[in-house]
Amino acid sequence: MANDTITQHVSERYARAAATSEQMCCPTSYNLADLRTFIPEEVLKISYGCGTPAGLETVRSGETVLDIGSGGGIDCFEASRRVGPTGHVIGLDMTDTMLDIARRYAPVVAKNLGHETSNVEFRKGLAEAMPVEANSIDLIISNCVINLAPDKQKVFREMYRVLKPGGRFTISDIVSDQPVPNYLIHDQEKWGDCLSGALQAGDYLGGLVQAGFLGIHQVKFTPWQVIDGIHFLSLTLTGYKLPETGEPNGVRFATLRGPFSRAVDELGQVYLRGVPQPVTARTAHLLKSPPFDGLFLLSDAPVTLTESDPRLVAIKPEQAPCVWQGHFALFTGPFLEVCDDDSHRYFRGTPLEVCSKTVKVLGTDAYRPHFAVINRAAGPVTGVEVACSPSGSCC
Repeated sequence: MANDTITQHVSERYARAAATSEQMCCPTSYNLADLRTFIPEEVLKISYGCGTPAGLETVRSGETVLDIGSGGGIDCFEASRRVGPTGHVIGLDMTDTMLDIARRYAPVVAKNLGHETSNVEFRKGLAEAMPVEANSIDLIISNCVINLAPDKQKVFREMYRVLKPGGRFTISDIVSDQPVPNYLIHDQEKWGDCLSGALQAGDYLGGLVQAGFLGIHQVKFTPWQVIDGIHFLSLTLTGYKLPETGEPNGVRFATLRGPFSRAVDELGQVYLRGVPQPVTARTAHLLKSPPFDGLFLLSDAPVTLTESDPRLVAIKPEQAPCVWQGHFALFTGPFLEVCDDDSHRYFRGTPLEVCSKTVKVLGTDAYRPHFAVINRAAGPVTGVEVACSPSGSCC
């Protein structure tokens, strides 16, 4: 299908849903009791998404927020409350019916929040060509919308363009564990269901890096549907538009604490656990961003961590037989690739089959935030125990 055809079909689908209060497909969770205190019911009942944008939790008073695919305005109105009367919120949507509803209720929400005037505006436009000034946005949010855009790489480039240096995004979207086949890509109905346009997780993450973003990492994930053996996941990601050059900040060395035994960051720097590595000012800026908190020891002089040092984190697999149960591990950042202590090498966004021992390791507090674990087995697995060793002979 041509891109224009896809865009028109999606717009018509969501206009129809807004008019009929049709329940759309994507999983989401809002505290509706709280939102009802200032957002009208007509807005709440046409709010579609695959995850409450966690980025709103990071909003500071006075910031400028852009919501891509703002629909009836629910996330814009919540952002309005958080940025306060000195902040500004821009909602971007391509569907007139949605924009009409959002604009109608913006003054009502402002009054309910005690604002003299609304700090929210709604603009009509496409995510691939945003009517937004370059370097003007502190935070971009988007809730299950980018997968509906035919050219996602254009969307990612536009996101990078409009963000200020030092700005960030938090977006929830549907991704797949495998490439979506042509018979789904060319199914009009499944475009509106957030299926046909879903990118494979690795392509989605890679596209954000290609656009220039760094520090890309998972905030949360939720399994959604399995269609013909393809797993579709709701994935919430955050990433940053860091300045092109870093300012001297007193950091000259970085020592990987763990839990990974080896890691490669998005700038190509390789780290071995416990071994100090000289870093540039820009790399130090990257490693000071939130997703790396606790993973590194940053210092002016080299610091080596030995196995007995309590600051070093290593989680070894059990020395026992394991079972293959259909699990696949999807590494979701903030590195390009990492290794564990059982000789597994994980590439971001690429599923890797793992045994029961590794699933247990990845379920620990140190590993859990960085992985989405799915199970591709169609039914119960009666696998026999196999000999697994830390050398990776089994896995």
